[in-house]
Amino acid sequence: MHTVYDCIVIGGGQAGLASGYHLKKKGLRFLILEAGEQAAGSWPRYYDSLKLFSPARFSALPEMKFPGEPNGYPTRDEVIRYLQKYRDKFQLPVRTNQRVESVEKEGTGFSIRTAAGDRFLSRTIINATGSFHNPYKPSIPGEELFQGNMIHSSEYRNPEPFRNRRIVVVGRGNSAVQIGVELAEVSITSLAVLQPVQFVKQRFLGLDLHAWVRLTGFDTFPFWRFGIIAPGSSAVNDTGQYEAKISAGKPDQQPMFTSFYEDGVVWPNSQREKVDTIIYATGYRPYVPYLEAIGALDESGKPLQRGGISSVPGLYFVGLEGQRSFSSATLRGVGPDAGFVVKQLTKYLTLSL
Repeated sequence: MHTVYDCIVIGGGQAGLASGYHLKKKGLRFLILEAGEQAAGSWPRYYDSLKLFSPARFSALPEMKFPGEPNGYPTRDEVIRYLQKYRDKFQLPVRTNQRVESVEKEGTGFSIRTAAGDRFLSRTIINATGSFHNPYKPSIPGEELFQGNMIHSSEYRNPEPFRNRRIVVVGRGNSAVQIGVELAEVSITSLAVLQPVQFVKQRFLGLDLHAWVRLTGFDTFPFWRFGIIAPGSSAVNDTGQYEAKISAGKPDQQPMFTSFYEDGVVWPNSQREKVDTIIYATGYRPYVPYLEAIGALDESGKPLQRGGISSVPGLYFVGLEGQRSFSSATLRGVGPDAGFVVKQLTKYLTLSL
């Protein structure tokens, strides 16, 4: 006989662990299914030098402070260790190497099948895979002709393989600028942008930007209650180094190229330039095809949800960008969102008895 769980959480990263914390607090029977080998979500796949844009004091999951200097900016590896310790501290039931392949309705609940060949039954589901599993690359004329290297920032690790090459990074956000500045130390690097990079000071009047965002209430303003997605920001958080580097042309900014040819790109002035590697720092899109069969997605594959509550009864989301607030997809934001979702889920379980 299969165990019927109160909830199956899909995804064992920050959103899944925060969901697990609140489910355990409610005394529910649940399991967290993680596709990878550890409970760290997408973090192990990010580039080596990545640092959080928010200080440690604003980067914690429920009931466990981020260790180290409160005003410091944690590294990728520090985040991974923190997530693993969080799982251990609260003894959250994470099953690794369990990539979900299909979800079907099973009576009033759900049947979940994984690539490992396992089947799980649950009364509810929290999809906590976030928005960072489906790298987005724009379609540009002539890309099939290009003979150079073309990757997404999700595949970039460090600058060493690109030493003494001609590199173009597509994008103007935090990741594009961080990667571009790092590459410019060892290669000839340009940012290809639709609009010039905008910067916002990381600290103002002695406080980090995130302190002001929290003090003003913008960080947690409930945009979802008005039926809108919380706005994002393309501005680059800067302590001074990034704006100075770009002003010095390391890397320089170029208007977005219009097309490819065999050896490189064609700039808007029709000039051709040989390029070794294109790196798309163009973000991600939600990718949850296993929820299509139960009618949980719109025509473009995006979840049909409001505030994390799906249009499909018993299905919930945590970790989507702009889900409930400006901070929804961040370490500091998934905790409150998970708390809200688990509260709604608990009501649903009570009413469906």
